Amino acid sequence: MDLTSALILVGLGAFHGLNPAMGWLFAVALGLQERSRAAVLRALPPIVLGHAGSVLITLALVSVARLAAPPKIISFGVAALVCGFGVWRLVRRRHPRWVGMKVTRWQLAGWSFLMATAHGAGLMVVPITLHNGHGTAELASQSLLATAIHTLSMLATTTAVAMLVYERLGVAVLRRAWFNLDYVWAVALIGAGVSAAFT
Repeated sequence: MDLTSALILVGLGAFHGLNPAMGWLFAVALGLQERSRAAVLRALPPIVLGHAGSVLITLALVSVARLAAPPKIISFGVAALVCGFGVWRLVRRRHPRWVGMKVTRWQLAGWSFLMATAHGAGLMVVPITLHNGHGTAELASQSLLATAIHTLSMLATTTAVAMLVYERLGVAVLRRAWFNLDYVWAVALIGAGVSAAFT
């Protein structure tokens, strides 16, 4: 993997970490419920683990497809899938709902996995890895490396945002400075799909 790809993965990890739908808002809410900074920090590892699981499974499925089909077919197939998912995210505004505020760590990881999958987090990462690596071992190591880079960046960002909101800003800041990341997310998916088709 070259430096440019690694930096893009870091950027996508930061972008996912900024999105409240990916978990930091849930972690802050749990902290406020228990009136504990430790509760915020305890919630973050399962959230990041669930997100990483979604990304890794998506990359693994695409890697299996790459072993079975010609590269051009995979590129155009991924482009169509990612663009289509981005358009669907633009049209469909409703968020998935699952758990309440009483959750175990495994439930929190499961919620994060479902949220990341429903938002197409792994699909956004696929075009970055699409043209690197050949063979089972190389594709597997590349998927693991891409997931690790992305996850570390997301963990750093979501931890910083969660602590900033919990310690300094409070969730009331969301009423004054709310910015709907769903539009940006959907446009980013479409851009990633176009990139997969033409690179």
